[in-house]
Amino acid sequence: MTVSDNEVPVILERTDGVARLTLNRPDRLNAMSDAMLDLLVDHVADVAADESVRVIVLTGAGRGFCVGGDLDAFSASADTEPPSRGAAVEKLHRHMRASELLRSSHAVSIAAVNGACAGAGLSLAAACDLRISSSAAVFRSAFVDAALSGDFGGTWLLTRLIGESRAKRMAFLNEKIDPQTALDWGLVSAVHDPDDFDAAVDAVATSLAKKAPRALAGLKRNFIDAANLTFAEASAIEAQRHVDCARTADLVEAANAFLERREPRFTGS
Repeated sequence: MTVSDNEVPVILERTDGVARLTLNRPDRLNAMSDAMLDLLVDHVADVAADESVRVIVLTGAGRGFCVGGDLDAFSASADTEPPSRGAAVEKLHRHMRASELLRSSHAVSIAAVNGACAGAGLSLAAACDLRISSSAAVFRSAFVDAALSGDFGGTWLLTRLIGESRAKRMAFLNEKIDPQTALDWGLVSAVHDPDDFDAAVDAVATSLAKKAPRALAGLKRNFIDAANLTFAEASAIEAQRHVDCARTADLVEAANAFLERREPRFTGS
């Protein structure tokens, strides 16, 4: 899909249970502007509230996924009066809801990392449930060399995704991590040639969107609980969700489809 450079900073498209969000500042490698982040939060909140959306795909236009904050904007603001600390924190935390919503939404989120992925862009990718990489991508923390400590939940997320040692290596040393290393570390689940990348992402998204909706959302909720609850607490809620799914028409459809060797047709009931 080609997105015009002249369109709005985030493009939202919905097709058959999949919401595709494209960060659209390709001339800046999709560096974050206030306008982009305002719109991104609105769009993610919108699709997170839409039960018909089963999968969210986040990607970037052009040759970059997202390189984080726009350093040109930081430099240009040096001669202007900064907002109060409280106002700055409030605005940033509002923008950081994009990460929170990607992680907490009922929909399975996929970061389709088509190119450079750094700073808060890496944090956004880490907030997604799955990350699929182009072989043309590169991953980098970038914060420390920009004289920043990090935002959008990157430290919390990366520690859980790749372990504390590797997360600290990325953060403190700011090394460029190539797609194969990202795959070896478990940061991404797959790497595809640029020519095959979009089709591979679409295949995963389409396959997930065809799953039983309550099972898909319940499974994601189990993972969210696993990060926040004790084992006993999570197990108790997991049992309730499993029983609820077992009482649906979709369970019967899954069994019949398996026995009849056909694709199931789930309705969410």
